[in-house]
Amino acid sequence: MRLRPYYGKSDYKFVEEWVKDKRVHALWSAGRLPCPLAREALEEFLERDAAEWGGCAYTATQEDGTPIGFFCYSVNAQDNAGFLKFILLDPELRGKGYGVRMIRLALEYAFEITGAEIVRLNVFHVNEAALGCYRKAGFAAESVTEAAFVYGEEKWDRICMAVSKDVKCGTGVLQNSI
Repeated sequence: MRLRPYYGKSDYKFVEEWVKDKRVHALWSAGRLPCPLAREALEEFLERDAAEWGGCAYTATQEDGTPIGFFCYSVNAQDNAGFLKFILLDPELRGKGYGVRMIRLALEYAFEITGAEIVRLNVFHVNEAALGCYRKAGFAAESVTEAAFVYGEEKWDRICMAVSKDVKCGTGVLQNSI
């Protein structure tokens, strides 16, 4: 698996295909993008994210270059804290270790290239597969915001998860408490 910058012209069709229904869209975007997803809206969001937070979008690929995942990453240089968001994996590859590998590559980039000391992400409590993936990649729950998002009749708690550079290296103190 490899990471490279997201190329909207060629990669968007994969992202659009992976966000197959309204629930997946809500789990992925938390209502920050229109449903159904539109390329222009995603491009505008990525431009705003870059301007406001220094965010960049990345594509994970197979060795042959076929896209299999997507995420955005930004780092706050003042406190050396990175943030992963809009994490998405080809549904055909879920549950096979690809997500963990993608997240670990993102962490390697965050810690080794951008100098982050800690990386955080948010995930809804109903997204059990993603929670398991992030735990396997080394993340632990830091905080929970109850009923942070409403989807239909459901209220989803938002879990902020984090992994420090020390934890990734095996010497950290964060605990998988949730």
